[in-house]
Amino acid sequence: MPHFFPSLRTAFFGLLAGFSLLTLPAQAQRFAAIGDYGYAGPAERDVAALVKSWNPDFIITLGDNNYDVGDSLTIDQNIGQYYHEYIGNYRGRYGPSASTNRFFPSLGNHDYYTSNGEPYRRYFTLPGNGRYYEFVRGNVHFFALNSDPQEPDGIGSTSRQAQWLRAALAAAPEPWKVVYFHHAPYSSGYHGNTPALQWPFREWGASVVLAGHDHHYERLEQDSLVYIVNGLGGRSIYNVRMQPVPQSRFSFNGDYGALLLQANADSLHLQFFTRRQRLIDSYTLRRAPSPTARLFPVVPNPFDAEATVEFFLPAPTDARLRVLNGLGQEVAVLHQGPTGAGWHRLGWARNGLRPGVYYVQLVSGGTTQVVRVVAL
Repeated sequence: MPHFFPSLRTAFFGLLAGFSLLTLPAQAQRFAAIGDYGYAGPAERDVAALVKSWNPDFIITLGDNNYDVGDSLTIDQNIGQYYHEYIGNYRGRYGPSASTNRFFPSLGNHDYYTSNGEPYRRYFTLPGNGRYYEFVRGNVHFFALNSDPQEPDGIGSTSRQAQWLRAALAAAPEPWKVVYFHHAPYSSGYHGNTPALQWPFREWGASVVLAGHDHHYERLEQDSLVYIVNGLGGRSIYNVRMQPVPQSRFSFNGDYGALLLQANADSLHLQFFTRRQRLIDSYTLRRAPSPTARLFPVVPNPFDAEATVEFFLPAPTDARLRVLNGLGQEVAVLHQGPTGAGWHRLGWARNGLRPGVYYVQLVSGGTTQVVRVVAL
């Protein structure tokens, strides 16, 4: 869990006009992942009820949102009936829309069977080209890919889509980078491996890869990177091969369910539950401690109302965290004094701060680090 400074809980610390600090919520950021789910009926209903019981901040999907052929006549009953309150700009018949979008799907092969996925693209309001895109929530950067072979920008590791991902991963400052799409690179299920999607995700900087297509749950590991197959969202359940692939670490196909993920400054926790709320698998990814003090990029950047400042200390020491303007003048002290080892995360509320370029500086253990931030 993130570490919070006691002094920040009670008062503003050495701040000038226009600056304030706030401790961030102690709970982790929560989001759900569902796959191969879009088939109206009891199974999808039960999985949707499970997901809503978690009250996630948002939902991502691993493809096959609209069975069986991705038709515009079935899309609302297969998706909006169960998840309309998470969908931004929702125009269906099952209830109100979300005020801001909290539903981020990826394309599956069944979504492509009608007009190359045109009903899907019309139904959702998504970033980028709608086929593959990125977005950020808190300290997690998400990359939704289109793994269908009909993708105009290709699905191979040297394709235009792959090069977009490689560049976007390299540019992302967030500690957690979640890549998700439909066809599983590795799987012990009916469809098996998808060699075309076996990209060098770890080398490019991904933290975890989530996929569906095969209708079972499986946790795998390749090149020290965790892969998840999560296709038990409601359509059907497939058998798992008697001889699993070498990358397999755990598999399950006993019931429908969904994945709950919780992101902290130092960990990303994954749990698969059945629709009866039975915990089947749990796994925690942890960030490797740095041997030296490290100040991370401010998130988001640029920022409007609030930003997050995060740093790591390998050992207890006196630390000073302050804000400088473009002339190098100190305009605020965010923290000063003895500080414990580990991850430290705090919020910075803009209030009346003027637009411009600022620099957050960390001085600790004889080292100084600076990151640039823009206030809009």
